[in-house]
Amino acid sequence: QVQLVESGGGLVQAGGSLRLSCVASGSFFSINYMAWYRQNLGKQRELVAAITSGGSTNYADSVKGRFTISRDNAKKTVYLQMNSLKPEDTAIYYCYALSTGGYWGQGTQVTVSS
Repeated sequence: QVQLVESGGGLVQAGGSLRLSCVASGSFFSINYMAWYRQNLGKQRELVAAITSGGSTNYADSVKGRFTISRDNAKKTVYLQMNSLKPEDTAIYYCYALSTGGYWGQGTQVTVSS
């Protein structure tokens, strides 16, 4: 079992920055893959960025060059640095971890005002 707790969301003006964190805890041997997804009301949850245990990353086209995903394996934490935020980045951001199964955090709200 893996428990995920996100933090760092909030309200920011367009052009600003936020840093999301997601800490994993529980009984697990390793987490192979961690990612950030986001979802708006009435829309499907979409992948924002992902990172493997080896450090390989991939990003949604809409955030490339603005967002950076990183992880600290010793701290069992994944981060999402979000720069040059746009109103369309407004969403609930969810952390996801793949270990022996897939696990989701409870989400953190990010609101970008124009």
